[in-house]
Amino acid sequence: MAAAERSEHYFAATPTAASRPREVLLELPDLHLTLTTDRGVFAPDAVDVGTRYLLLDAPMPPTDRALTVADVGCGYGPIALTLATRLPRATVVAVDVNERARALCRANAERHALTNVQVLEPQDVPADLQIDALYANPPIRVGNEALHRLLQGWLARLRPEGRAVLVVHKHLGSDSLLRWLDGAGHTTTRLGSRLGYRLLQIVPGPPTATSALAAGTTAGTTPASQP
Repeated sequence: MAAAERSEHYFAATPTAASRPREVLLELPDLHLTLTTDRGVFAPDAVDVGTRYLLLDAPMPPTDRALTVADVGCGYGPIALTLATRLPRATVVAVDVNERARALCRANAERHALTNVQVLEPQDVPADLQIDALYANPPIRVGNEALHRLLQGWLARLRPEGRAVLVVHKHLGSDSLLRWLDGAGHTTTRLGSRLGYRLLQIVPGPPTATSALAAGTTAGTTPASQP
């Protein structure tokens, strides 16, 4: 990847890198998906290790219920499309600030006839949206303030029995993020560790005025699927 491409954040709203689509294969024990990627989005050359770990080991919601599940920072769709395949009765809300990523996610869902995926830009997420589960590989590099605001907003959208699962590399602050989540009133459990990545499960604490405000105004403004 050229230096100019590396310098452009994948969470830019409008990537400036010239489009150069390519295909990658997402292979999991229960599914194989061919996905179109492009420059200017996260992990255009292959599904990243952290995302694969989450998709392999994260506990999945029940498959027999009409749930609403969110992939915040959907990129070109590996998490959203896996959730949509595994949970055919669920609605998967895929959110990303990057317009190229959204277009790719939408096209990949159509390619695999996954009609239960809704791809949205952050400002189009309904203020009253509630979700049953959240899956994310959060963007640690956006800085703690933006990351915490993002997570508080989406955790506030979880229904009382809802759960969130995050994957974060230890060198990018997984342990400090766990401490912050616990300090913010959420019960956070480390489910496992692989290749330096931690898999964290979060049971949200009681909503606060701050988290409710974040849910209504800032949730989803930064993609959360990649570090």
